[in-house]
Amino acid sequence: MTEANAHVLMAQRFRSFLPVVVDMETGGFNAERDAILEIAAVTLTMDAQGNLLPDATFAFHVEPFEGANIDQAALDFTGIDLDNPLRKRMALNEAQALGEIFRPVRKAIKANQCTRAILVGHNASFDHGFLNAAVNRCGIKRNPFHPFSSFDTATLSGLVYGQTVLARACRAAGIEFDNSAAHSARYDTERTAELFCAIVNRFKDMGGWELAQREQSMESE
Repeated sequence: MTEANAHVLMAQRFRSFLPVVVDMETGGFNAERDAILEIAAVTLTMDAQGNLLPDATFAFHVEPFEGANIDQAALDFTGIDLDNPLRKRMALNEAQALGEIFRPVRKAIKANQCTRAILVGHNASFDHGFLNAAVNRCGIKRNPFHPFSSFDTATLSGLVYGQTVLARACRAAGIEFDNSAAHSARYDTERTAELFCAIVNRFKDMGGWELAQREQSMESE
């Protein structure tokens, strides 16, 4: 199968949606009130055998928006130090951070012949809510992500592995997970991407996605 055909398969696999894994570390649980402190995204690709694979990672520290709330309990949980000089030097404001995420996502959508991205997250509604709130605050008109649909790996891994906690689900899937590195947006996003790919590929290998028939259909066109 050619690379072009692999891109066609990707477009067919999720009804022209491109899965993009997203994770955020925040200052609390209220998307309208609490700050986004870190954001990361992993784009996905497909190989010649129709297997889903992580592609590229994009991760950024984010400056809290003006008037944002940050609970100390959230900082204690994530281990984020807002006064860290390196963080202060590298942090982007929300609009900049979203722009740095959205640009490569749009390129990946086009490259894979898809029409829109769909957010993949562990407890996806949390990250989706914060993403939409930030998009609204920044007045962004061209959000590449579907506004309400998403894939939740907590639900999927509960179905497949009987585990809903990210660390436990990863280990059940044979994916190494370092608890000391958890609660970094980059680390959690990359492990979630591996977990989502493992679930999708396992379903394909069990015959749940009829790859052979789709290959024959493309060859006859």
